[in-house]
Amino acid sequence: MPDTSSSTSHRVNRRVLVHSARTAVAAVVSLVVARALGLPEAYWATITTLIIMQSTLGAALAVSEQRFAGTALGAVMGALLTTYFASNLIVFGLGVFVIGLICAALRLEDAYRLASVTLAIVMLFAHTKQAWIVAVHRFIEVSVGIAVGLALTALWPGDEPKASLVSPGSLSV
Repeated sequence: MPDTSSSTSHRVNRRVLVHSARTAVAAVVSLVVARALGLPEAYWATITTLIIMQSTLGAALAVSEQRFAGTALGAVMGALLTTYFASNLIVFGLGVFVIGLICAALRLEDAYRLASVTLAIVMLFAHTKQAWIVAVHRFIEVSVGIAVGLALTALWPGDEPKASLVSPGSLSV
């Protein structure tokens, strides 16, 4: 049986421990905040925080801007389309198409993915509340996740080298 103790110690180092601890604390904090606000799908705050925490502060700022814009656009579009057309397949497809055009026109290409996902959540998931309420909840849930992720990244930086802001076009979420 091979000795794996030395290879394990190289993989689990201080940087990994700190990053894992920061991420866990941030995930729990975002869930607590979202639940305290009475948000019905508080897990979206935690999911967003987990994505934000995988970056340095500079990268987190760039990805957060795109997530925020995409969520806002998808929530508004989803609420509008669902209010006037319900959960219509063709309208949903057209909504995804139009969101792509809007994101390109506003130079928010990286927001397109999240805008489309938010549109799908608002339009296609079965909800008991009006589309506007679902859209606002989704936006607040993601905003809480972004805020907690950025705050923890700024207050408790990891061991990553200080990096300058990355261009939003180079992010992959």
